[in-house]
Amino acid sequence: MTEYPMIPPEEALCIVLEHTSVLGTERVGLRESLGRVLAEEVVALEDMPPFPASAKDGFAVIAADRSVWRQIIGEQMAGPAISVVVQPGTAVRIMTGAPLPPGADAVAMVEHTEEAEGRVRLLRPVKPGQDVRPAGQDLAAGERMLAVGTPLGPPEIGLLATVGCTRVQVYRRPRVAVLTTGDELVELDQPLEPGLIRNSNRYALWAAASCAGADVIWAGHARDEEGELRRLMIEALEVAGVLLTSGGVSMGQRDLVKPLLEELGIVHFGQVAQKPGKPLTFATVGEKPVFGLPGFPVSSLVCFELYVRPALCKMQGHTRLQRPRVEVVLVHPITLTGTGHHQPDRTEFQRAVVTEREGVYWAETTGLQVSGRLRSLVGANGLLVLPAGRAHFDRGDVVTAILLDRSEVEGGNERMR
Repeated sequence: MTEYPMIPPEEALCIVLEHTSVLGTERVGLRESLGRVLAEEVVALEDMPPFPASAKDGFAVIAADRSVWRQIIGEQMAGPAISVVVQPGTAVRIMTGAPLPPGADAVAMVEHTEEAEGRVRLLRPVKPGQDVRPAGQDLAAGERMLAVGTPLGPPEIGLLATVGCTRVQVYRRPRVAVLTTGDELVELDQPLEPGLIRNSNRYALWAAASCAGADVIWAGHARDEEGELRRLMIEALEVAGVLLTSGGVSMGQRDLVKPLLEELGIVHFGQVAQKPGKPLTFATVGEKPVFGLPGFPVSSLVCFELYVRPALCKMQGHTRLQRPRVEVVLVHPITLTGTGHHQPDRTEFQRAVVTEREGVYWAETTGLQVSGRLRSLVGANGLLVLPAGRAHFDRGDVVTAILLDRSEVEGGNERMR
């Protein structure tokens, strides 16, 4: 087996993103566009609102009219316009969002009026344009509504619906395959015999990829047998654009993923100077990215968060690729373990709970941080970034944390204040 140099996490991410490309586009219905990234500029074809509209419930009037009492000549609801014209000495009762009748140039709020015997008196003067939404206030015809690269959330979809857009051009979602490896794995409904564990990574990685916006279209499990593993890798890559494997990437005799990736494609790195996740492997088969994730559940999900998720985001057209980082104050001391009597030689990502109080972020770990303890990720909303070369951090020390419960930021290097 090739012995790969151990590279820094920052270099590993750069390599992953260098070998990850934005996918093609497709046109989808508005209901299917939620969470997608816009692949075309959208321009308003008409003013919005298309007519002057009332911003309040009240009376449509002429601002310069000095009549004490005005005859109410109609009632304009939100809907089709009635056939009346406001003239001096008259007013039209109007509802919020209703079209302003011809002749009127202002709306007097109902709270500032007095009504009696079919007439209305203004208790306060109004100015031209008061409480009127002019045509084109939200959008003018020909104005760019949404730019290429805009993630489509509820406000964006609402804006598209406002102008009658029923289908939009978006970037495609990555099609992901998940392949777990190991003779020790059994399915969830199988009894646990001595030496066996349930195949939790299959479901955890499916959930992580789905949360990142990908379509998980294939999932399988391979025993630690070269022929079967090769066959399933090829089968997965025939139908998917991204392959995630878990397990089989260390240096043991039955860790077969790295040699098979060398045979099928190009391995770009095979070790990262981090804990957990040192044996993380990244390769391309043709132009398809393959992530050889470690088998320990925590290592697998931490590596997914740091490398796979940014790649999937980029493939979907996102420009915001990494979670925000903040400076946090440690609530308790942390002591790391190195090799023998040496200082830790890898960046360590510890699972933590980060809270904010009066503008200051505080962090405490989720307990025992071993790679097999999946519970250390349950409830964690941050990853503490503890640099190599330092073995002890005191209570009150300031370190960097990646916020797992926040959306990605531009480029990934911005820090929240």
